[in-house]
Amino acid sequence: MTSAAAQPADNNDIDESFLDEAVELAVRNVLDGGGPFGAVLVQDEVVVARGVNRVTQNLDPSAHAEVLAIREACQVRGDFQLRGMTLYASCEPCPMCLATALWARVDRVLYAGDRHDAAVGGFDDLAFYDLFATSRDQWETPVVQLRTQDPAAPFEAWLRSTSRVDY
Repeated sequence: MTSAAAQPADNNDIDESFLDEAVELAVRNVLDGGGPFGAVLVQDEVVVARGVNRVTQNLDPSAHAEVLAIREACQVRGDFQLRGMTLYASCEPCPMCLATALWARVDRVLYAGDRHDAAVGGFDDLAFYDLFATSRDQWETPVVQLRTQDPAAPFEAWLRSTSRVDY
């Protein structure tokens, strides 16, 4: 990650404008039968991609606004890394969306509402943040390692590959 992620915004008016757009996308998406989440990816004050929550329409639990915007931006850029971009989200990204933004190497993530606002709206973001802060042995859904004979085989193959693209 770049050090820009920890730096304050250069222009709050511009940031607020893009956050307003993300919020407007979310509101329009609700009116269109979708979830109340919108996201905008911006580079050099130009919108590169937008996304809205399409979980129920696509029957895809990963079709969150931020993930869809990141997927689109990667296609536009022709790269799986989005350095130099800022992700503006109508609400604090859930753990999946935040991890996706971090994997994409965006420079900054700015959001309007937070996990508590999402909880009031009936969404699990706060519950997942709380869950990840607890020991896995306390989770309702078991997540357990079962070591096979050669669990490192995929990584060994990766390291031997001459066609791999490191990320």
